[in-house]
Amino acid sequence: MRTDDAPAGAAERASDPDARDAVSSQRDVPDARERLSDHESEGAHAVISVRRLAKVYRMGQTSIPALRGVNVEVARGEFVAIMGPSGSGKSTFMNLLGCLDRPTSGEYWLNGREVSRLSADAIADLRNRHIGFVFQGFNLLARATALANVALPLLYAGMPREERERRARRALRIVGLGNRLEHHPQQLSGGQQQRVAIARALVNSPSLLLADEPTGNLDTRTGMDIMAILQRLNGFGLTIVLVTHEADIAAYAQRQISFRDGLVVSDQAVTQQRSATDELQELLARRSADGAGGEPVRIREEQA
Repeated sequence: MRTDDAPAGAAERASDPDARDAVSSQRDVPDARERLSDHESEGAHAVISVRRLAKVYRMGQTSIPALRGVNVEVARGEFVAIMGPSGSGKSTFMNLLGCLDRPTSGEYWLNGREVSRLSADAIADLRNRHIGFVFQGFNLLARATALANVALPLLYAGMPREERERRARRALRIVGLGNRLEHHPQQLSGGQQQRVAIARALVNSPSLLLADEPTGNLDTRTGMDIMAILQRLNGFGLTIVLVTHEADIAAYAQRQISFRDGLVVSDQAVTQQRSATDELQELLARRSADGAGGEPVRIREEQA
């Protein structure tokens, strides 16, 4: 995320632990190019194709339409922000994309497979192999280390311990936590916990990352750092769909889709996409000049 030519040792003099971790994340991120997704060979078709998707919740004799015939496609490698007020249908849409719920009608295709026609077991397998989740509340196991939290999806998948720990270590290095493998959530800052959650989402090499308000519990600087990581991963080809109610966060995406009353009311490209990396560098430089944030973090990105 930070790419000027000063030595990486400047990070050790920074006062912010999240900033120091961000440095190591940039040294390891090039590894993500190797196989950020195991599904890259599936072709150039849309990762997500939604056709006339509808969801109706029933409460007794009352029907509550949450989605009313939505049509959306997300191409491989896109970074899309889903926006809308409370009750607009964006959370329902996210749950359907994540295979956490079934539509009432319509079609949902994920990597060329029609999810809405699959059995419950097939959907669970598809979700585990193709989708990574990042939540606002981190959802980490308090008694488990960072390494164990990240390796958990691989444990459920029945992967041997040595291989799942190897993959978990690599995912933690990618997000800059290679030196905090044995830390428990209570020993980590909010930004570090969200990094663990991102690593957990990456560990299965998904083709789609779903992020639900990933900066909602974070301060501005830490949220900017998380967005820099997501932009970086997207730059290496990972498809990301992010739900947010904050326009400034949505501006980090390449495309914004707005929902209202269960319908898509706007779908447009971001003409001036914000760079979280550049903004974070500027913020750290200002804080350094004010004597409030240690030296700005600069690294030299290593080649993979």
